[in-house]
Amino acid sequence: MADTFRALLVEKTDTGQAVRFADWTDADLMAGDVTVAVSHSTVNYKDGLAVTGKAPIIRTFPLVPGIDFAGTVTASDHSNWKPGDQVILNGWGVGETHHGGFAGRARVKGDWLVRLPQGMSQAQAMAIGTAGYTAMLCVLALEDQGVKPGDGEVLVTGAAGGVGSIAIAVLSKLGYTVVASTGRPEEEAYLKGLGATRIVDRNEFSGPVKALAKMRWAGAVDAVGSTTLANVLSQINYGGAVAACGLAQGADLPASVMPFILRSVKLIGCDSVTCPMPRRVQAWARLATDLDRNKLAAMTHHIRLADVPKAAEEILAGKVRGRLVVDLA
Repeated sequence: MADTFRALLVEKTDTGQAVRFADWTDADLMAGDVTVAVSHSTVNYKDGLAVTGKAPIIRTFPLVPGIDFAGTVTASDHSNWKPGDQVILNGWGVGETHHGGFAGRARVKGDWLVRLPQGMSQAQAMAIGTAGYTAMLCVLALEDQGVKPGDGEVLVTGAAGGVGSIAIAVLSKLGYTVVASTGRPEEEAYLKGLGATRIVDRNEFSGPVKALAKMRWAGAVDAVGSTTLANVLSQINYGGAVAACGLAQGADLPASVMPFILRSVKLIGCDSVTCPMPRRVQAWARLATDLDRNKLAAMTHHIRLADVPKAAEEILAGKVRGRLVVDLA
């Protein structure tokens, strides 16, 4: 009898989509030149949308969702990988058009994989996950634009979420003065424990957008989009920058060109899905050195594969703090 593993499947129905669990073998996997025994995955905001069907993330049915995973190569026809190699995957349409991380095994293209950094466990890699990797891309973007620790306060929106939590931890370790924007005042102690110097209510960024508001921030990491991002842009210091990576509030941007043409503000988009491999490797290398592992542990909760559907609902409802690791081994 073929070796089986558990998989979470999303199927198309007459009224939308449904989730079920199945026992699979390697024969059920999609084409690829590397097979990985998945030890851990995560529940990111995008996974919440995919599993619940609240947005059309999944394009092929039936599909195993899960936009990232960590594990060990069991078979490879790719020159870069051999059995026993420890690897990470983020993006590339996995969990959208290709079976993803919510299963005990995955078969993917070897060109999509990143080697697990030395000294980092697979569980830690997925505590970081796509959310943390995206946060690091945002930090790199701010650095590229010349935003330095001594320039003033850096704002992080959606601060209690996965991207926000890791952005705060990394920025504070690098010496930045970090301000956390959140709609959950009860998370103040948690956010300050990650390195935020103070907390601001997210409602400060939900009102009518001024073309130019009082300058407050040297830079910002934004995972919210919409009116929040527009208000943040109007408050960035001359020559500052915003790294944008999410749309939790919406995909619209009701902003003015004034911050760009009168204050030389830069808006930098950070894409995690098809980000070029050299930048991916750079981001993971920096996460290995610039993220406090104790802070990572403090923001991480472990769940089982069976818990994923409930977790997907909770992350969309804003009830998840920090990072959720799915234990598959």
